[in-house]
Amino acid sequence: MAEATWGEGSMSPNIDWRMSASLANVPRGESDLAEVASLQRAVRDWLGLDPDHKAAATLTTEHPLRVGGATSTTFSGEAIAALAEQLPHADPTDA
Repeated sequence: MAEATWGEGSMSPNIDWRMSASLANVPRGESDLAEVASLQRAVRDWLGLDPDHKAAATLTTEHPLRVGGATSTTFSGEAIAALAEQLPHADPTDA
């Protein structure tokens, strides 16, 4: 099996807001279960959290993203906030 590498030219500058993403370490009723949704929905859900839960939350994406010069599939804190700044306007088809 070959290992994937991610260089400067290998990533699209556009974010696929419909890719799957999970938002973990946030309250879901009686527990803190991760929920899988679109990246757009997960980031919007993160925006609605209180500051303590925003700080504890972890966002994991289906594909690597470049945020603030770093490429990863796992984001927290300021990296999620940077994604939130790039959110498109509300999309009624977003689930």
